[in-house]
Amino acid sequence: MTIAITDVVLRDAHQSLFATRLRLDDMLPIAAQLDDVGYGSLECWGGATFDACIRFLGEDPWLRLRELKKAMPKTPLQMLLRGQNLLGYRHYADDVVERFVERAVKNGMDVFRVFDAMNDPRNMKAALQAVRSHGAHAQGTLSYTTSPAHTLQTWLDLTEQLLETGVDSIAIKDMSGILTPMAAFELVSEIKKRFEVRLHLHCHATTGMAEMALLKAIEAGVDGVDTAISSMSATYGHPATEALVATLAGTKYDTGLDILKLENIAAYFREVRKKYHAFEGQLKGYDSRILVAQVPGGMLTNLESQLKQQNAADKL
Repeated sequence: MTIAITDVVLRDAHQSLFATRLRLDDMLPIAAQLDDVGYGSLECWGGATFDACIRFLGEDPWLRLRELKKAMPKTPLQMLLRGQNLLGYRHYADDVVERFVERAVKNGMDVFRVFDAMNDPRNMKAALQAVRSHGAHAQGTLSYTTSPAHTLQTWLDLTEQLLETGVDSIAIKDMSGILTPMAAFELVSEIKKRFEVRLHLHCHATTGMAEMALLKAIEAGVDGVDTAISSMSATYGHPATEALVATLAGTKYDTGLDILKLENIAAYFREVRKKYHAFEGQLKGYDSRILVAQVPGGMLTNLESQLKQQNAADKL
């Protein structure tokens, strides 16, 4: 079974590593090479990028989407959508949700990963239904966390509710890097045993368990995983694409991706990343405190940046 790779370099990677500051001008020169790799999809929009384009970069986020679609016509483009919150910080009316999704599809979006921070399927329903009604791929999301209330049955029940709503696939979103390898194996195995659904796994590298979690999930039958090109991976971010491609090469899970093409892309971002040094997070290795704090990787560098602006970096 070939494993599909979604590379998050154009969205969650820079959101996690340097506060969502990657500019369109630094994406377009490498877009053709990204499009030629053969990824299952490329995450490039949504999350904090919409806000950052307007608030910090002086860019039109809709223009960004159109330009990326024009530059990468072969690869499905993917976004992260906050359910009823869309890309804002409050709930929006159903007609606004429907219209937003319609315009996103019209401008080039193919795959919508729809999540709700509270794992309330009611907050994902309108968005998921809008995505399907406009012919795009609707991916419902389990926002993974641990607590006495979050048992295996919790995730199985949510999966069933999302399937009843209508989805094309399910994503397990480990945004804090707290999914242990054994828990990943159990969760993927049980979902696959009970439901016929395409399953995708997203992990952050913050605590050092992500690569192991991906591998155990692959052994359990997951269909696709998220990674980031190596020069834009690790710390608050994600497992490296090349490492997983090499790990699976020659096995029944072989991704089919060319590691030499990936190295050329990594070399490009290795240089580009230097421009954004001022926004880099403090983390140099792993942070085991996140096993308790459970702070999402995509939030940490943004939080650090905001604290620095308030001369309060020591409060982190």
